[in-house]
Formats: sequence, structure tokens, C-alpha cells
Amino acid sequence: MGKFGLVSFATLFALVVNGCDNGSNNAAEYDYEVIDNERDSSVVTVRDTIYDTIQMPPPEVLVYPPQGGDTLAYLSSSTADTPESSALEVNPGASSGMESSHSSAVEPPKSSSSRIVPDMSSDSRPPRSSSSKMEPLPESSSRMVPPSSSSKGPALDFSFYNGADISTVQEYERWGAKFYDVDGSEKDIFTLLKDHGFNAIRLKTFVSPKAQYGYAASGCDHDAESYADKDHIIAYAQKIKAAGMAFLLDIHYSDNWADPGKQIIPSRWRNVKSSDAMADSVYNYTYDLLNSLKQVNATPEMVQVGNETTPGILIHVPNSKTDCWGNGVDKASTAINGDMGTSAGKANAGKYFKAGIRAVKAVSQNIKTVLHIESIRKTSTVDWWMNEIFKNQKVPADVMGFSAYTAYGDDKPDKWNSLFRNLISTYPNLEFIVAEYNGGESDNTYSYDGSRKKAVDMVRGLDRWIGAFFWEPTLSGAWGPALFDWDGPNMKANKKAFDEYKVEF
Repeated sequence: MGKFGLVSFATLFALVVNGCDNGSNNAAEYDYEVIDNERDSSVVTVRDTIYDTIQMPPPEVLVYPPQGGDTLAYLSSSTADTPESSALEVNPGASSGMESSHSSAVEPPKSSSSRIVPDMSSDSRPPRSSSSKMEPLPESSSRMVPPSSSSKGPALDFSFYNGADISTVQEYERWGAKFYDVDGSEKDIFTLLKDHGFNAIRLKTFVSPKAQYGYAASGCDHDAESYADKDHIIAYAQKIKAAGMAFLLDIHYSDNWADPGKQIIPSRWRNVKSSDAMADSVYNYTYDLLNSLKQVNATPEMVQVGNETTPGILIHVPNSKTDCWGNGVDKASTAINGDMGTSAGKANAGKYFKAGIRAVKAVSQNIKTVLHIESIRKTSTVDWWMNEIFKNQKVPADVMGFSAYTAYGDDKPDKWNSLFRNLISTYPNLEFIVAEYNGGESDNTYSYDGSRKKAVDMVRGLDRWIGAFFWEPTLSGAWGPALFDWDGPNMKANKKAFDEYKVEF
């Protein structure tokens, strides 16, 4: 959508009630922020009337024998935590200046090899302008939504979501990259994935990725366009729907990567002074985004309210040392940060999760809301986090999602089975997904031993486990290799990788 595109009801409503910030230097056509930090009673009355239509599930019945002080022991004595110096351990009683070696699981490595187009010979790489920025081919921008031939064919079975996160594919398509299947035939990315049994797509989104310290900030690797913003998400969501595939929207609630190492408050919301006003900002932004998708018949089946929020959500602010990936940050004030290492932060985090969920449900009760953490290797962390969010904060999400990376110490799928089965019995009101997996044993290394597909097959066989999403099949890195190989400016499906996803007819 262009700058003068559709303005949602929520946007107009917020502007009428809260007033416009004429002094704002925002480039966007609407304001998410609560300007005066005081919630008008009429806003609360109307909005809370919407909230009241959401049925809160009863508190989960938990058994949590304490072990080792504050941390909650996992239910199964057969699952033992292995000491790992690189693992993120959350101590519920400690303040969290949380650092995690896992954060690279949701972002490309920071070496030169992480650039969005790999190093290719000069005669095969896409054309560059004198400024060394790649120039898009005419009419090939990811904003365009041509009719998709991939919508043809039999309807897909959505009893289980066999998905892939292809967020960066839009960036490749901007340069005219083509995709080829293992037999050499050219296909669009959706048809190719469907032909190998995938039926769902996950996309990440940022609030203002072009802002300073954002994902597409000037001078950073992704600065050609405002990738992962509202307009790009709407354009690509329409392609997903045209392909007849299911759609999981992953909202980072940040201008840049949100993960266990950093949860940076978007630039638009950094002047907000109270947690109530921050919750309203979360609500307004989420509602506007989802309602805009609904208007073009691209409503997601599932929406993640936050990405890898193990330490909490909306915690940090950038400083002069913050890099293009959002590393190097400070903690925001106690009044507003959602740092789950503090009592105030837990309450704030719960409030923000609820605000996002309520906004999603206000657009459609049929959308499933997802919360997402990592660190499944630390079962005590999983237990502590879920106990706090679902029992203490009573956050009414529909689905719990996990990152599961062998290369980050999570081991192979067989080792997840005990944890995943125990969650089924502990949380009878929840469904579950593996929101991200790869299967690589170490940096860009995979044995092609069936572990990737086993991640899908293992959870498919568990009650109320409804999906698994391969993270970025076009990206290789510390998490493992891609499913595709670069062939000049194009990508070709790796036969060994896709052999694991053979479809039997």
C-alpha cells in the first residue's frame, strides 16, 4: 500500500479521540502512539467493551516442585538440564540485563557473508548503481502483487501447518532473483514449497524499519527499501493467499530484530511515559496492521504477539553504539519496560501481551494468537516463563511457540519429545507450534540425516501440536545451511535438502 492508502477504523478512532501530533516527524500516515499519556475514559470504555468479548481461559493447573531456589523444576524427572555456558538462563528473581548467544538464530551473522545477496562473480551478480546499491528490475518490486499461478491445484490440508519463514525472499525478488526446483524447472517460491509439502508461510514485521537503528536504516545491509514494514507485509500476504497457503504473521514490536538479546522499543513509542499508554500503542498498532490485512482479504491464520520474548517485551532503547542488527542497547525506564526479570516488568509484559492479543481478536476471533520463546534446552526456563505468563499474568493466548535449533544446544527432535509431551498435559487450553527450526548441527553444517523433517513429523504426531516452521530456507548461517543454493543471481533448490521433504501421492 502506498502512503495515501487505506486508513483503518482504529486509526481514525484513535486520531479523533486522542488528537493528532502535528509536531511529529513521522513519515507514516497515522499515529500509533497515545499522545498525551492519559487514557481518555471513553477510549477505555469502548476498547474494554471489545476486550470483554474475549473469553479468558481458566488458570492452568500446574505442578511445580521448587528445585534450586527460585527456578521452577520441570515436571519430568527424565529431562535434565545440561550446564551450558552459552545458554540463556532466566532467574526469575534477578534483574535481566539479558545477553544471549542465541540471538543470532533470528538474524544473519554480522560477517560480510551475511549480506542479502551473497558474494558472486562480477559477471553474474545483479546490476549495481554507482552508489553500489542494487537497482531493482523494472516492475519487479516486492510491492507488486501479480496474479499467482500457484493458486491453482487442489486445496491444501491445514490440519497441520508445515511452514517456512520466507521473510527475506521479498528482498531477493526485488533484484529479479528466480527460483528453480531440484529438477531445474523455474517456479515461484510458493509453488516450489507447496510441491515439497509446505502449506504455510511465516513473515516477520517491524514497526518502522526505516527509522534510525531500524532493520532498513540508512547505511545498513537492508536499506534499499523499508523491508518488513506494513506495506511490504500487505503486498506479500496477498501473494500467500493467492497461493492458497496459510499465513503466520510474526510481529516483532520493534524497528529491528527482537530476540532474547534485545527487545527494542520502536522509535514511535519512545516518548511514551506509562505502561497504560504503551499498551494502547501496542493495541493501536496491532489493530491497524491486522485490520489493513483484513481489508485486502489477507487475514493471517495465526499472529505472533512478539518474537522470542524469553526476557520479556518492549524492554530496551538504542544508544550511539547500537549497530545495524540492534545490538548494544540500554534498558528503558522501569515504568514502561517489560523486563520479566523484575516484578514491575512482568506486570508490564503481561499487559502488553494482552493488548496485542485483544487487538488481534478485535479484528477477528478466528485468528489464533501465538506467544514465542526459545531456550527449550532449559526446561526450567520454559516452565518459569509459561507459569508466569499463563498462570500469574493470565495472558489468554491460543498457541505457544518455540524456537528449536540443534546448533544452539537444543539437541535433535527426539530430545524435545519429553518436554513437548509434558506441556500438553500441563497446559490443556493451549495449542503449540515450533515457530522456528533448522536442524543444522553447527555453523552452516548439516548431515542430511532426516533431522529437519523429523522435527515436523515428531510434533505432527503430538496432540495439539499444530505446526512447525523452517526458518528462512534461503539463508545459511550459524543455525545451519539453507534449503537453496545460489546459482549466479538465482536460487536453486538443494536436492539433498528437499529430498527430506518428499511428497508421496
